[in-house]
Amino acid sequence: MAITSRDQLIAALANSRHALFDKASLANAVAGRFYSLWRATGQPGQGAIPTAAAVCTKALLGALPFENQVLPLANYMAWVDVATSLATATLEIHDRLCHQGGLVGNVATLQTTNLPLTLAGVPAERIGPADHSQMQWWLEWYSDTGTTAVNATVAVTYSDESSGNVVVPMVATSRASGLYQILPEAGKSGIKAVNSVQLSATSGTAGNFGVTCSRYRAGFFTVVASKAEVFDWASLGLPQIANDACLALIQLCTTTTTGVAKGVVRFAAG
Repeated sequence: MAITSRDQLIAALANSRHALFDKASLANAVAGRFYSLWRATGQPGQGAIPTAAAVCTKALLGALPFENQVLPLANYMAWVDVATSLATATLEIHDRLCHQGGLVGNVATLQTTNLPLTLAGVPAERIGPADHSQMQWWLEWYSDTGTTAVNATVAVTYSDESSGNVVVPMVATSRASGLYQILPEAGKSGIKAVNSVQLSATSGTAGNFGVTCSRYRAGFFTVVASKAEVFDWASLGLPQIANDACLALIQLCTTTTTGVAKGVVRFAAG
């Protein structure tokens, strides 16, 4: 049963379940870049660094808590109340579908540790459209790599089963929790797998990074530091949240830290 009327929405909000987040600030950020709050401490707890390719679910430490629904009911993200310690902070909630780690920054050879990363085992309702157009793929840093700026050539498989190489420029000293987006080539709708990663040169330090696939579910922002902003169902788009979704925060930074982020997410069932 979908929420199709305002009366249904009001009734669902009256019985909504809440999930709290209170994430500590991450240092060493760069303005204009995305950062994952998966490893930020606080509530939810600090997510683990993946040691193998794995499907992510709400059971993982680091995911926002919510209750699965039994058909015909479904969960909808209907309300977010958020405050950050920084002005003009932009936050997004993604369903973290799958991830892997164990790639290093001090080799220039082809890396396939824990790769390929595919969507095998991820339910179709979490993936969305069959052309994978709502998938967002990232190189995610778990510990710092070296001071040399390099390019990463990422070998991917597209939704139409063709393959290609995506070049991702990386800054010097890529820091823990930083994200680099792997964007499809022009004319391709979506990526369905990442097969390998090769750096153009050694960055100088091994560090640890990996590949993460996520699906954007909602975004919101703050204008004034330490002032709550409310985003209702219309602002959020009332996204349906699939059972077992691994909901996690990412942030588009505006300064050298992510700042503290606190908030409440309300899930309406209908």
